[in-house]
Amino acid sequence: MTRIIAPIAALVAAVFIAGAWWMTTGGEKTGLAQCSATTIAGDGNQIGGPFELVNAEGATVTDKDVITEPSLIYFGYTFCPDVCPLDTARNAEAVDLLEERGMSVTPVFITIDPERDTPELVGDFAFNLHEKMIGLTGSPAQIKAASEAYRTYYKAHDTSDEFYLVDHSTFTYLVLPELGFVEFYRRDTSAEAMADSVSCFVENA
Repeated sequence: MTRIIAPIAALVAAVFIAGAWWMTTGGEKTGLAQCSATTIAGDGNQIGGPFELVNAEGATVTDKDVITEPSLIYFGYTFCPDVCPLDTARNAEAVDLLEERGMSVTPVFITIDPERDTPELVGDFAFNLHEKMIGLTGSPAQIKAASEAYRTYYKAHDTSDEFYLVDHSTFTYLVLPELGFVEFYRRDTSAEAMADSVSCFVENA
């Protein structure tokens, strides 16, 4: 009888341990699968994380200071001639649509051009797009660390030209304070579709 009970007990213990691991390593996010319309190569839990940057007032802030509610994070730069203004304006519109539904979401703009984007510049750029938008800059090392955390790409052209451009990825990331990164949006996502998606995540988190 002991020979039968021992394997069963071991199996039950293994199932319990596996369940505990699932609950502590992202199981809580699987309930949001119904909201996701994107596929992430590799482990989505590796996107996002701690950062330390500088806000419009010149104060050093961390991700905990910035992400206090559902947030839409975008990496760009203020001298961007077309893509960044359009994408961040779309994000601002989505935030307004969500507010009409009774949901508070913070739009965040992180520059990938710290050489030119001073705290004042990113602050003005962000505020002109939306009064809630947080503009962040920092040292080249701080920007690089934040970019790497979110797996974004950027590369400046010849900086000897004062009007140089910066190539960069254009995703917007939805981050929840309790769960971290949960979704990303491409440039062709409309403000309405983004608002619908964010609503789903917020309501089911």
